[in-house]
Formats: sequence, structure tokens, C-alpha cells
Amino acid sequence: MSLSPDFLSAIRNTLNKDQVLTDPADVWSYGYDNSRRHAVPELVVQPCTHEQVHNIVLLCNEYKVPLTARGRGTGTTGATVPLQGGVVLSTEKLNRIIKVDPANRYIVVEPGVTNQQVQDAVKEHGFFWPPDPTSSAYCSVGGNLAYNSAGPRTVKYGTPRENTFGLRAVTGLGEEIRTGVYTSKGVIGYDLTRLLIGSEGTLAVITEATLKLTPLAESKRTLQLIYADIESAATAVSAIMAQPTIPCALEFIDGNAIDMIRDYSDITFPENAGAMLMIEVDGPETQLDYSVNDIKTAAQNPALLELKIASTKEEVEALWATRKALSPALRNIAPKKINEDVVVPVSNIPTLIHGLEKLSEEYQVPIVNFGHAGNGNIHVNLLFNPDDETQNNNAHKCLDGVFDLVLQLDGTLSGEHGVGIEKRDFVDREIEPVTLALMKRIKKEFDPNQILNPGKMFPLD
Repeated sequence: MSLSPDFLSAIRNTLNKDQVLTDPADVWSYGYDNSRRHAVPELVVQPCTHEQVHNIVLLCNEYKVPLTARGRGTGTTGATVPLQGGVVLSTEKLNRIIKVDPANRYIVVEPGVTNQQVQDAVKEHGFFWPPDPTSSAYCSVGGNLAYNSAGPRTVKYGTPRENTFGLRAVTGLGEEIRTGVYTSKGVIGYDLTRLLIGSEGTLAVITEATLKLTPLAESKRTLQLIYADIESAATAVSAIMAQPTIPCALEFIDGNAIDMIRDYSDITFPENAGAMLMIEVDGPETQLDYSVNDIKTAAQNPALLELKIASTKEEVEALWATRKALSPALRNIAPKKINEDVVVPVSNIPTLIHGLEKLSEEYQVPIVNFGHAGNGNIHVNLLFNPDDETQNNNAHKCLDGVFDLVLQLDGTLSGEHGVGIEKRDFVDREIEPVTLALMKRIKKEFDPNQILNPGKMFPLD
């Protein structure tokens, strides 16, 4: 679309000159995210205050200009790609830590603050914010909230929805709202905080967040367990999650991933290794030996081939090196792979993996699986070359089968990556028509002119 001179003039009157980007060379990089999809916006704005965000949304609403809010662009589903051009609102200059309140266990930040900056600011007070996506050193809090991005610690500490007290935001209509509370309990009104978290900027633009903090654990232990087959590993996961000691991380990789690590690193495994679990347990130092013993007892079964426990920093790094060796191997083999983050009930993980093996054989698409086993969140990696027409067609047919399989197993199509563009056209397989229609009416109430992140979340009519 082409922006009117009146709109451009009004935007420039709202912001300083250095907060408005129009040169094609400047706006180009704001048109993509880690999905590798790309669409060029006409304009990029970089507000510094809530009031400036409010004015921008009012103008976009008045002139019917599409508006896409963007954090650091680390998302993998295309949720920040401005499909209809228009304006990208970058939150990079909304980067203030407004208040740290250790006595009441919260921090108030603007959306451009990075996850790592939050962790650094509260660590000196003995706290942390539990969400820890892979890109935590770089990704923004606003992006974490937009996607409800989590990470390994979710198994014990929950997602951003469980770790956010309240929000300040501007709806698509340009209305300023505050949601939530500053306390750990509060039941007045509908829970709009949880509604906005995970909505991918389709309902409102978040300008401030009050994040719930958790005390840092005194100490931590790391365990690595190798099993002969996926069924035994999944049995161990179910047993671990059924006893009182909840690990703070419970990660999984399948046999294909183990073979890949063998081929692309010097790391060795038992010859018949079929699955690996990486487990972290945290808590008071005096209790950790008991906690580790609880985990070991639950994880024991006849197919357990090897169990290692690390306590020193060097030993921990050595164990995690096994898991970290997987990503470079995947990038070497298929730099343009599809990475989905499906979730199934923990007891259905073996059925999922075996179903994926059948799909891999049927469509001749190698599949490697790893992820957060404690809550059944498995990252399914389809390895192919999209520049090869046959491979590309087979991979997308295989992906269609992956989603059908997940839903047959009472699963969900995304655990933490969101919907964006990549899963938009599959949403109606999971959500029934009446519920989907209600969601669309909620969207229209927040954003009657459909300016916020258009073309996302819902299948196109």
C-alpha cells in the first residue's frame, strides 16, 4: 500500500526525526524475522514512550494503515513480517527498566528490554524471571509476551502467562488499557493479561509489563541419561513427572539426533543408544542429593544404558555439550529446515516419534526430534532443501501429516513458537468453528479496523 502525505506528516509531527525510517535501505531489515519470510514495510517507527505508541496507533487507526509491532525478530513463524506493508512499530527504544521491587517480587519494564537484561537486573537481588527461550540473550520481553515464549524451565516454573502480573497496552482502536495486578492474587474482572500474552500483537501493542520474579535456587545438579529406545525414555519422563521432585529442565533428543551428533562431533554414545534425557534439578544445597536420588529412582528401567551426574561447572558444561552439538549439525545438513514445536501428552511421545518415523519414510524426508520432554513439547525438524522442488513438495506434504498426527494424539500445534504465518492455515484443524468465530469477534472488539498485524493468527477467509 502507499501511505498518504497527510499520514506521513502526522507521524513526523508525533516523533523526532531519528525515530522515523523511510529510506528503503533502512526499512528493509525490519521486514523479516527468523522464519526467513520477508515483506518490506513502507515506514518504520521507533517510539520511546507509551504516549508516542498511543499517538501512532490512533493515526494508523484513523488512516486505516496496517501496523505490525516488532521486537528483535527472533521468532520463527513470521509473526512480525508486515504482510500488508504499512508501518512497523519497533520497540527497540522502549527499553527502560522502570522499577525493580524485590520486596514484592516484581519488576516493571518496557517491551524493548531484553530477557537477559531482566535476568541481570534482578539477579543481584536474588531473583530471576523464569521464561528462558533459546534466544534469551537477545530477544525482547515484548516478544516473549507476544508469543508466550518459554523454554526448558517451563516444566517447573511455567510460561510468561504464569509469570506476569499485569500489562499496560494500547488496543487497535487506540484505547489505553491496564490489565492485571501488582500482587500474586487477584480475581477482579476478566483476565485480559493472559489474553494479550500470546496474541502476537493482533489485539494491542504492549508498552509496559509487570513481571513476577522467582527466587534463585541455591544450587543445581545436572544429569544425562541414555536409553536404548524411545519408549523407555518416555516411561522415565512420565515417572519423573509423577513424583514430588520436579526438575527445572527435562530435555530430550531421539535416536536420529544421537546419530547426527555422532557424525558431526567427537562425542561418543553407547552403541545402541536410542534416546537421551538431559535433566537439571535445583533447590537448597542440603536437599539436592535427595532430589537427585528421587530423579534417579524414577528414571530407572531396564533400558537405561548410561547415567552421568555433574556437579562442577566443568562437568555440567561437558554434559550440555552433547545437546549443544545438535544445532550446528542440523545447520550443516539442512540450513533451511522446517522446525515445528508441537506438544503431545507425555505418555504419547513414543507414539508421536514412531509416527514421525513412518512419515519420514513415506515422504523421504529425514526428521530429527528434540525438545522439552517434561511437558511433551517436541521440536520436529524436517531436513530438506527448499530449492529442490521435489524435496520441497514432499516436506510440506510431510508437515501436513505431522500436524494431523499431533492432533490425533490430543496434542497442540505449537507450544512456544506461536502461529504467525507458518501455522495460520492449520489453526482451524485444532480450534472448532464456534470457538474460532468467538476469537475473531474478540479481535474485532479490540481492533475494529483490523490494523494490528493483519493476516496473522487466523486462517484467511
